[in-house]
Amino acid sequence: MEIIWYHPSQSAAAWINGLQQRLPQARVRAWQPGDKGPADYALVRSPPTEMLQGRATLRGVFALGAGVDEILKQLQQHPEMLPDTVPLYRLEDTGMARQMQEYAVHSVLSWFRRFDDYRLQQQQQCWQPLPAYSRENFTIGILGAGVLGQSVAESLKPWGFPLRVWSRSPKAIDGVTSFAGSNALPAFLQETRVVINLLPSTPETLNLIDHDFLQQLPHGAFFLNIARGAQVVEDDLLAALNSGQLKAAALDVFQVEPLPEAHPLWSHPRVMITPHNAAVTLIDEAIDYIARAINQDQAGEPPQGRVDRQRGY
Repeated sequence: MEIIWYHPSQSAAAWINGLQQRLPQARVRAWQPGDKGPADYALVRSPPTEMLQGRATLRGVFALGAGVDEILKQLQQHPEMLPDTVPLYRLEDTGMARQMQEYAVHSVLSWFRRFDDYRLQQQQQCWQPLPAYSRENFTIGILGAGVLGQSVAESLKPWGFPLRVWSRSPKAIDGVTSFAGSNALPAFLQETRVVINLLPSTPETLNLIDHDFLQQLPHGAFFLNIARGAQVVEDDLLAALNSGQLKAAALDVFQVEPLPEAHPLWSHPRVMITPHNAAVTLIDEAIDYIARAINQDQAGEPPQGRVDRQRGY
């Protein structure tokens, strides 16, 4: 079995050693320009067109991340790069769910306990206890109910907040109200105090979170984006923050990354920024999943995580 690997910024050694330990029957190599040698599987992040072009016999391509919008965009621009007959897989969890849970719970509790307000009061040397929010009215709404969205919902259950999700199709999650389809979005937003974005990046979600979307939330709502920056119209987000329609936002992803130095989000007093690291790929967990998926494929069993290229996830 031949496996080729490419990542523009990570060292190949840990991946190759880990894969060879778990798949002793495999020969794993870091792809280099000009490499036209045989390959059964490819592991990639931002692969050059040349790497995959002409490899119609690949049994599978594994995108080294939970999101596949980057490689799908490459395939749209270069359809000859990889035939539709070659399965494309994404990393569904591999340690990312726990990191997303940590980020979401931290943000929600910080807002619920009004630590954002106290941080601003500290800067003004103001000693003033503030009225507490009502837990029963602090509804958390999660956009996206896939593996990560459901995981974040589970992590918030112990805190007693009303929970709801919005997704393409209805979901049955114990203790969580499900809204599905575009017609149900207004009802989902109407009483949601905290919106957590975990939607996949698709043409339907591009610029979804705009002025009209934000105006349907209760005044003084909160927004957490740990999905994709392209889903948010940033000028509308800023306007909502400046008007008070949004009380605060925590943002891990942006339309342009790194966020430009002059961007007003950097200095907004009600915004917390992190550099697209809400959840990073954990190599050992990722290799475990890939090795398991390859063994399943070799045994004739369909691996989990196959991407529907039409839907975009």
